[in-house]
Amino acid sequence: MKRAFLLLRRRAVGSIVVLLIVIVGAFFLLEAAPGDAVDAYVLSIGGGDPALVQSLRESYGLDRSLFARLWLYLTALAQLDLGWSVAFNRPISAVIFERLPNTLWLMGSATALAFSLGTLLGILAGARPRSACDRILSVGSLSLYAIPSFWLGLVLSIVFAVQLRWFPTAGIETIASGKQGLARALDIAWHLVLPVCALGFIYLALFLRMMRAGMAEAWRQDYALAARARGLVRRRIVLRHVARTALLPVVTMLGLQAASMLGGSVVIESVFAIPGFGRLAQEAVALRDAPLLVAIIIVSAVMVMIANLVVDAAYALLDPRVGAAETSA
Repeated sequence: MKRAFLLLRRRAVGSIVVLLIVIVGAFFLLEAAPGDAVDAYVLSIGGGDPALVQSLRESYGLDRSLFARLWLYLTALAQLDLGWSVAFNRPISAVIFERLPNTLWLMGSATALAFSLGTLLGILAGARPRSACDRILSVGSLSLYAIPSFWLGLVLSIVFAVQLRWFPTAGIETIASGKQGLARALDIAWHLVLPVCALGFIYLALFLRMMRAGMAEAWRQDYALAARARGLVRRRIVLRHVARTALLPVVTMLGLQAASMLGGSVVIESVFAIPGFGRLAQEAVALRDAPLLVAIIIVSAVMVMIANLVVDAAYALLDPRVGAAETSA
């Protein structure tokens, strides 16, 4: 546990540098784009006189130099102030934290589904390589991985929401239902079944194939051959030796896929009309709300970094060799 904590501390310090690079890069990238938030606001209200435009630019600090605006933005971030959204006319932090829980529920549930079920099916496929079960699961996972997530979401919606009417077609919860507590949680879970399946099944196939490939390779290692030579029960060899070794690259892939799943949630939220973080990014681009878009990029980077730190901790707990060189230095 101490080794994992020391490893996380070192990785967290490195993540601060990466986050600073992301902030500065996103700021300069959006500054290079034509127009700004004031132009978008004036266009949305049908125009405005030059005095109004100049007043807005002064209030938002857009009349200052590029590096002066960057310094003001960095000092505001140091105080956890993400700025003001021109499109929503609200503090950016309020807008983000209103939408973020919906995306976290979607991503967390989809990740749990994909990792747990994909790992379990990968163990079943890799327990007896080249068996009938292995071939069926391998072909099925390859077919599932080739399906675009938006197409899968549309098919699930048409079949289970429109035709069978088992689940709602859109939204995160029933509008104006007045439900509270457990009743509201169950209502949200009922609305998330189809979006979670659409997002999670694609990554489920990836984890299944990785787990199966890792176990097929582990069967050829000396420790697996020695365990079989000692006459151990096959189930024990699979669970305590082969599957544990094969799980390490799957855990690594879990961290690498965090950013991809966050990007995939944008498509799924659009298909199922979920007011989440992904749709907020789409709206920020459409409304040319540069401060909101920069804040979305920063929060997304923080989420991905946290996911990778959690994966690093899990990896260090699974394999005692991980981080040994770093923590001993």
